[in-house]
Amino acid sequence: MTILRKILFGITALSLSAAAVAIDFKSVGMTPAVMFDAPGQKARKIYIAPPGMPVEIVLDNGDWSRVRDVSGELSWVESRQLIDQRTLIVEAPVATVRATPSDTAATVFTTVKGVVLSLAEPIVSGWIKVRHKDGEVGYIKAAEVWGE
Repeated sequence: MTILRKILFGITALSLSAAAVAIDFKSVGMTPAVMFDAPGQKARKIYIAPPGMPVEIVLDNGDWSRVRDVSGELSWVESRQLIDQRTLIVEAPVATVRATPSDTAATVFTTVKGVVLSLAEPIVSGWIKVRHKDGEVGYIKAAEVWGE
């Protein structure tokens, strides 16, 4: 019985520690960032990330960060090229941004897949308050964006 208890304790501890790991997102800064296949300027360049693009931080290694983009691709970027300002990228073909977090609220604007929006407030009941680069503010369904 003691061995079984130890196994169950171990499984419980692992599941709790995995749940405690927070997902961290940042955004590419004001200038485009080169994404590499390894940490270092001599590594192979994969692509250029546009300003404001959200990325999920997988590993922060000081000068370099391992990140995941909206497509799920992993790459390395110089940490200095990332900022704490949170952005989201629209994944739905067409998404409606509303005045309040409700399907029946007035439409503020509509947007399309690939548009980057700034996070204005954290997620609330499946809706996220966002800001368009033109200054318009409203609520979008969390399921229609990536980066939260």
